[in-house]
Amino acid sequence: MARRVVVALLGPVHWSPPGVDLAEWRAALAEDVIDLLATLNEVEVAVAVTPADRALADALVWPGTAVYEVAEPTPNAVFAALEGYDQAAVLVSDVPDLPALTVGKLLRPLTTRPVAVAPVEGGGPGLLGVAVRLPAPDWLPTLELDTATPAAARANAPRPGDVAVTAGWRRLRGPADLATLDPAFEGWEATRALLSGSGRPA
Repeated sequence: MARRVVVALLGPVHWSPPGVDLAEWRAALAEDVIDLLATLNEVEVAVAVTPADRALADALVWPGTAVYEVAEPTPNAVFAALEGYDQAAVLVSDVPDLPALTVGKLLRPLTTRPVAVAPVEGGGPGLLGVAVRLPAPDWLPTLELDTATPAAARANAPRPGDVAVTAGWRRLRGPADLATLDPAFEGWEATRALLSGSGRPA
């Protein structure tokens, strides 16, 4: 069986709900994503941060979880830092209610494709995540998860089909996204608690 790892990339967060401290919001989102990944089967879990955010990662990870320091918050930098794995997926950290099934769908195409990307639901800018067979192909461009698109990931591919596009999910990057959080959906406990404390419905 292929050795697979799913990495939460704790990149920058540029928005928080009114009345919620940006650093606390970022930490709550990341905590929920890390907790979600810890429930996945048949994959190892890791976290990646730039050196400036090492303390944030250390405060949130479960014991024994690997933390990778990367020079820039991109999937490409994470892929280059990984050793001993056959497949890897890098996910954003502003998706506290991400269904585990969506992560599985991102990894599934790697049996036949070298790269898979999950878009932001609704066609917004950026990506939810990127998965590759390691080592990552040389033709994969540097992808900024806040701005990259499936088309950008395919730009240099020998064949468009070398990059699979999988199920998407929305990211929490503004008021409209926040309104889509479903209180009945299990999980996202840290985000839920922070919103409740701010007086917002959660």
